[in-house]
Amino acid sequence: MKFLIEANRICQMSSDGNILAEITFPEVRPGIYCIDHTFVDDALRGQGIAGQLVRLAVEQIQAKGGTVMATCSYAQHWLETHGI
Repeated sequence: MKFLIEANRICQMSSDGNILAEITFPEVRPGIYCIDHTFVDDALRGQGIAGQLVRLAVEQIQAKGGTVMATCSYAQHWLETHGI
């Protein structure tokens, strides 16, 4: 699956412009990024896409030298499970 990677957002769009999958991680304080939203369309659930989004977001944040936190319950669980 190919994702569109932006500064504080990663998503996949359908050909007609609808969001199929998305994660947002704004910088809430200097150097601290909060994963606050993860979405996967019902048609794509169960394929591990949410986990891919969190992994990519963490990689983006760490590449900036930032610290990861989360208010999104899925991302919180993922971070705990992966020891981040």
